[in-house]
Amino acid sequence: MEALHQIDDWDVPFAAAGVTSAGAAVATRGDARRAVRLASVSKPVAALAVLVAAEEGVVDLDEPAGPPGATVRHLLAHASGLPFEGEAPIAPPGRRRIYSNEGFRVLGLHVAGRAEMAFGDYVRAAVVDPLGLALDPNGHPGSGMHASLDDILALGRELIAPRLVAPETHGEMVDVQFPGLDGVLPDYGRFSPLDWGLGVELKGEKQPHWSGSLTSPRTFGHFGGSGTFLWVDPEREVACAVLTGRAFGEWAKEAWPRLSDAVLEELG
Repeated sequence: MEALHQIDDWDVPFAAAGVTSAGAAVATRGDARRAVRLASVSKPVAALAVLVAAEEGVVDLDEPAGPPGATVRHLLAHASGLPFEGEAPIAPPGRRRIYSNEGFRVLGLHVAGRAEMAFGDYVRAAVVDPLGLALDPNGHPGSGMHASLDDILALGRELIAPRLVAPETHGEMVDVQFPGLDGVLPDYGRFSPLDWGLGVELKGEKQPHWSGSLTSPRTFGHFGGSGTFLWVDPEREVACAVLTGRAFGEWAKEAWPRLSDAVLEELG
């Protein structure tokens, strides 16, 4: 795939990029087995583990968790009122979309308590081992996991055609949770509304968007501050992922959409 050759010109110490369908990788560029810190691309992994936990009866999405009045669902959807960092809520649950690493830390502790095992161990049993990944799930549930491009493309295939959770559960993951909430998408500014699913951002009508202009409004995924992203377009049944060794910044806001649009143009 010629589009992936764009990463050769990026001013980054390391880059790997790939595209996958539901069945298999379409193409990759760069070292697909080198593991890097995922930063916030950890969140969809953590969320998938929580959804497995919900199906197994370990937790209920609507049980109390986090600050008073909040639930597991609020934490997954950045609607708990917790700030990006810090334990004190800055809004009542369900009022604002406040992107929160703290919410995922609290979520990991909550699931660990219910499962009576470390959250990383639960992620390994629920997601990593069943998908045959080499992903390291330890560290902060929302920002501390490490994985390779091969791992993230495998995750993309799972998110296109779920096997670990029922279609209804997957449907909740990619449906708007707490519709109408305004919020700030990190590094992109305020959106009204800022739609979010369970652990994944929903593109909707956002423009500009890090996944480019050609991905459908149903596209969902996440990007990370360590220069990583995964988006899934369910209409095209395709996912695209990038891992780099350079922190997210203006370079990524220009390079990522251009790459994503070129990928979809080449796929036709």
